[in-house]
Amino acid sequence: MDQADTLTPEQLASMIDHTFLKPFGAAADIEKLCEEALLYRFAMVAVNPAETARCVALLKGSGIRTGAAAGFPLGQSTSETKAFEMRDAISKGAGEIDMVINLRALRSGDGARVLAEIADLAAACRSQGVISKVILETCYLTDDEKRRVCRMACEAGVDFVKTSTGFGAGGATVADVRLMREAVGPKMGVKASGGIRTLDDALAMIRAGATRIGTSSGVALVEALRESRFLG
Repeated sequence: MDQADTLTPEQLASMIDHTFLKPFGAAADIEKLCEEALLYRFAMVAVNPAETARCVALLKGSGIRTGAAAGFPLGQSTSETKAFEMRDAISKGAGEIDMVINLRALRSGDGARVLAEIADLAAACRSQGVISKVILETCYLTDDEKRRVCRMACEAGVDFVKTSTGFGAGGATVADVRLMREAVGPKMGVKASGGIRTLDDALAMIRAGATRIGTSSGVALVEALRESRFLG
């Protein structure tokens, strides 16, 4: 029996990044996101940078972190822009930063630029005790390219590699999570994100090696696990 088969609803909740990254919505949506995070004790709320300060205030004293997305969702900002965006979010209280790599730079052979951005992410976060995550957007990469970015992440010393933004042509897959886990080894975090809407999806990702699940369906996942444990 593996970890996924023995997870309690509380343990699953602690692995979930509760997400609201839509470019539209009302103020009440952010309030609801934070209320649900408080109720279920999710790991963090994942939002666009403009919502960082508000979420930090709503979650103050709870221990639940606010995560800001940088270079989101295309990764095509300049390195200087990404650097400012990350540090600005940290200054506003973000406890986690998820940064999208520059896919075009990677695929055109400018790996040095990609590594430099990842290293800057790691340095900016480490100095402030903030968790760093690198978003690969795996649906656009070959397996060799995925492994290459994972090696860069290991070299730079980031905390997590992450599959997807949820805005690409595809989201997390079990195969990609397994590949990333094998590439980074047992110690680094692996976040599966994008299209994870059912309990079966989430548990499959955890079995493949994910230690975080990014989803806007966190409440439904935890309640589904609670029901299954009750019925079982």
